[in-house]
Amino acid sequence: MTFVSMDNCSHNGDKLKHAIITIANEWLKKGFVEEGFIAYLKDEQRITFPISMIDKITPRPSAIVKEALTKQGIEGMEVIITSKNSYMAPFVNAEVSEYLVIEDKFTNGRPPLEEAGIIFTDRLTVNQVETMKVTTCLNPLHTALAVSGCLLSYTLISDEMKNETLRKFVEIIGYDEGIKVVVDPKIVNPKAFIDEVVKERLANPFIPDTPQRIATDTSQKVGIRFGETIKAYEKREDLNPSDLVAIPLAIATWCRYLLGVNDEGNKFEVSPDPLLDTLQEALKGVSIGNSTITGLESILSNEEIFGVNLYTVGLGKKIEEMFREMLLGPGAVMRTLKKYIG
Repeated sequence: MTFVSMDNCSHNGDKLKHAIITIANEWLKKGFVEEGFIAYLKDEQRITFPISMIDKITPRPSAIVKEALTKQGIEGMEVIITSKNSYMAPFVNAEVSEYLVIEDKFTNGRPPLEEAGIIFTDRLTVNQVETMKVTTCLNPLHTALAVSGCLLSYTLISDEMKNETLRKFVEIIGYDEGIKVVVDPKIVNPKAFIDEVVKERLANPFIPDTPQRIATDTSQKVGIRFGETIKAYEKREDLNPSDLVAIPLAIATWCRYLLGVNDEGNKFEVSPDPLLDTLQEALKGVSIGNSTITGLESILSNEEIFGVNLYTVGLGKKIEEMFREMLLGPGAVMRTLKKYIG
């Protein structure tokens, strides 16, 4: 048997294998199974857990889709919001673009799913496609739009892409800064992937995705979405992290977002994040209209968040200045974005 995980996380097959074997070992301790069952699960001639990379933007269930289905006479289309603020519905609204890359490691044959567009390849290439997506071509752009969109009171990613400054913001992150150190998996062209993301996917008005959704758990994402590119610059003799502009600007924007006050000076609800209390406590002495940035250094120097000390690589002070400029009253966020993006 082959178990293909479809979870949208790195090395999903490995995580699935670990979970199953952990459970099986507990069964063994309780006498539910024999030792041979554990050996069977670990025998890759019999059982495998390929890794996969899945990419298809699937926003929260849209009220527009619900209404369209209801008008067609389909009943029971209510959207349910759980106690954890997650959304469920009996329908899915998603974009047309989709990628599914699977490690070709099957023990007993498989359907010819490549005929439907699924890509089967080796383990290294699956990892490279994922790295290309999450560190350069899609996820960093998404996060930059998410935190800036919340500050600028946008409720749709597609509307943000109509703003010339925000569009140029993500284009610089992808085409200019990220592409220099992108991991090229060969089976998907990185520039063509960014072209599709910028021109077709993020700008699609029929995908009602919100910056508020994407801003969730940002502290768990910035190390991959920005930190990996920064580290890649540091390793290259011909590149210097301190020359980056849009990526540190995105980090400064995230820190400004943590204050929970938009660019008009009004409070808004910051999206859930496991480090939110800690981060906001660090910035409790910071306020709009005041250039004091007490506590920011403790965030920017935190290697557990970014994977690197941003001061060590020459970006800490630059981000501090960008952040400080975003505090200078109503409209300061957009003025700062325009100053550095042009």
